[in-house]
Amino acid sequence: MGDYVLRCPRGEAVRDSIFDLACPSGHEGLLRTEYSAVRMVPREFAGIYKFCDWLPVRSVLDTRSAPVAFQSRRISKELGLKNLWIGFTGYYPERGAYTASCSFKEMEALPTYSRVNDFGGGTVLLASAGNTARAFAQVAGETGGRCLIVVPKRSAGKLKVTKDTGSVRLFAVNGDYADAIEMSERIAALGGFIPEGGARNVARRDGMGTVLLEGVLAMGRLPDHYFQAVGSGTGAISAWEASMRLVRDGRFGNRLPSLNLSQNLPFVPMMRAWNAGRRNISKEDLEDYADGICQIYADVLTNRRPPYGVPGGVFDALSACGGKFFGISEAEAVSAGKLWSSAESASLDPAANVALASLIQAAERNMISCEDTVFLNITGGGTDRAEEELGLTAILPEACLNKDISGEDLRGAIHE
Repeated sequence: MGDYVLRCPRGEAVRDSIFDLACPSGHEGLLRTEYSAVRMVPREFAGIYKFCDWLPVRSVLDTRSAPVAFQSRRISKELGLKNLWIGFTGYYPERGAYTASCSFKEMEALPTYSRVNDFGGGTVLLASAGNTARAFAQVAGETGGRCLIVVPKRSAGKLKVTKDTGSVRLFAVNGDYADAIEMSERIAALGGFIPEGGARNVARRDGMGTVLLEGVLAMGRLPDHYFQAVGSGTGAISAWEASMRLVRDGRFGNRLPSLNLSQNLPFVPMMRAWNAGRRNISKEDLEDYADGICQIYADVLTNRRPPYGVPGGVFDALSACGGKFFGISEAEAVSAGKLWSSAESASLDPAANVALASLIQAAERNMISCEDTVFLNITGGGTDRAEEELGLTAILPEACLNKDISGEDLRGAIHE
C-alpha cells in the first residue's frame, strides 16, 4: 500500500485518525491526502484497489467494483465531439462495469470500509439522500461491514442490495437530506459509531477520484473539460484533487481540466452562489428550498449543506480549475436520457441524465470545441439490469423519526 500523510489547507501535517477528520488547529478546511507515490501506477489488485497507491488505506477488500472509461460513437457524433470520453460507474457488463450498487458512491464506500478495518473495525454511521446509502449497504453486505444509515423519508424505499446480511440498520427522517444529516449528527453524539465524515472523509474523496484516474488511463491525458452533476459537490472536489496529483505525475499534461458542474432546477443553491460570485451559500440561494426539493427530478442532488465555501471546497475547486455551473430542467434531463438509451444499453440514474444534459447544452451553445478532450462522469446507471440479473433485496427502515424527537426517545430507538 502507498504511504501518505494528511494535511490541512495551511500545510500542517495531521495525525491520521478514522474518528477525527478535522484539523486539530481549528482550521475549517478539508484535510487532503498527500501520497509519497508521485506516479499513478495501477497495481495487481481487483477493482478500485488497482489505484491503492493513491487511496488512504492499508488493506484491500475483495471486489471487482471499479469505474470504467469508454467512448460512445453515437453520442460523440450526435454532439459533434471528436474526443468525448465517458466514465461510467454502475452495472453494465458489456462495458466491463460490475458495480452492484449502480453508483459511483461505491468508490467511496470501499476505501472507507478498508480504513475502518485498518483502525480496528466498528459500525459506520452516515446520512444519505439515497445513492451513498445504497453503496455503503452493498459493500457492507459483500464484506461483512456494519453500518447505520439515516435517509430522508422519500428515499427510504430505494435502498436495495444484492446481499442483506443483517449488518445494515436503516432509519428514515421526516425531512430532507439536510435533516437526515442533522439526525445522524445527533446519533453520533450518543456514541458507539464511526461517523463516516461526509466530504471530510479523505477515503470518500480519493475513492471518487478514481473515476478520473480510470479516464486518464484510457485517454492518455488529462481532459480539457470535466462534466458532472453535483448535490454536495464532493465529486467535483475529488476530480480537482485527483487532477492535481496527475499534474504532479507529469505524464498527462500540466493543466487542470475545467469543471462543468450541473444542478437540477429548481434546486440550484451552489449554481446561484457561484454565478453571483459568493464564496458562501446565502439564504437567498436557498429561497423556497422546500418547494424546490419537492419538485426536483434527481432527488439525490438536494444537499442544503454542501461543502461549497469551506477551504478546499467546491468554490476553491472551481476557482482553481475554471468552469461553470449549469441549471438543468427535468425536461432537459429526460431528453438526455433518451439520447443515451438510443446509444447505450444501460439506463442512467436521474443525476447522470442531468450531467449528460449539461454536456448537450454546452455542445449546442458552442461552449466547448469539437476538438477538445471532454470527460463526462456518469455517476450511476444500470439499476434495472442489476435488479433483474442480480436480484436486489430491499432494506426497510426500523423507524421513521421526527426531526424534533427527544434525546431520550432517540437513544431508545437507536440502542433498543
